[in-house]
Amino acid sequence: MDASFFFTQFVSGLTMATLLFLVASGLTLIFGVGNVFNFAHGSFYMLGAYFGYQFVTVWGNNFWLSLVLTAVCVGLVGMVVEAVFLRRIYGRANEGGFQILLTYSFILIIDDLVKLIWGTEYKSLPRPQGFQGAFQAGDIYFPAYNLLIIAIGLFVVVAAWWILSRTRAGRVARAAATDREIVGVLGVNVPRTMTLVFGIATALGGMAGALAAPLRTVTPGAGIEVIIDSLIVVVLGGMGNFWGAWFGAILIGEVNAFAVAFVPKWATLFSFLVMVIVLVFKPEGLFATRKIRKL
Repeated sequence: MDASFFFTQFVSGLTMATLLFLVASGLTLIFGVGNVFNFAHGSFYMLGAYFGYQFVTVWGNNFWLSLVLTAVCVGLVGMVVEAVFLRRIYGRANEGGFQILLTYSFILIIDDLVKLIWGTEYKSLPRPQGFQGAFQAGDIYFPAYNLLIIAIGLFVVVAAWWILSRTRAGRVARAAATDREIVGVLGVNVPRTMTLVFGIATALGGMAGALAAPLRTVTPGAGIEVIIDSLIVVVLGGMGNFWGAWFGAILIGEVNAFAVAFVPKWATLFSFLVMVIVLVFKPEGLFATRKIRKL
């Protein structure tokens, strides 16, 4: 294995890890703060890809404006879904079962809406201007757009850490994750907090979809594949753990990148193999915040 091959696969793995993290971080944020399992989170990723395609088409390859508008629009859709539908089942008996059924129904609804609006043909997005080539370091070439995605992911990690640990909004969100009733007694508008968290989480998923669109085709049903990988990431890191999602995304991204290079026929197996190994030795996840009592 020469250095050029190693670094190429490493950057490819980090790119995939960043996209997975943006989706999984939103998924784990929703679960961590609201204890809501959003099975439809991958559909917001797909919706972001289509919004990105639409905005780029309208504004003539203005990628950055399209990316911002995509995140805002998908976040607003997520807020409507939480406020109008999910909020009605909070606190009910068998709430988890209702969550799975309701969010799964949104997978079908969003998929059909996408087909109705944009059709079933595959779409593609060009890479933004200035990031269509590659940077060279000696004999090694690094795709510029991949490096951009990695940089955006690092920015999101730092920004999320700062918001969650250094701001009042972040402290309220973490407190709501521990005890929503006490937070409500202290005068915090818990329903509004939940809606905002859901909007931020779905905006991250939509952003990931728009960022991934120039690397992959935009097609209906794209959310199913990404939600499976994202769930693996969340399970690896520990349900509701933001930093665990980051580490799990890097682990799965690199494992997939090198598995595709060496054993392409078995590449998809390795993500599940890593998850099984972790679940055997640490079933609560690598960075779980709560311990699970062993029977």
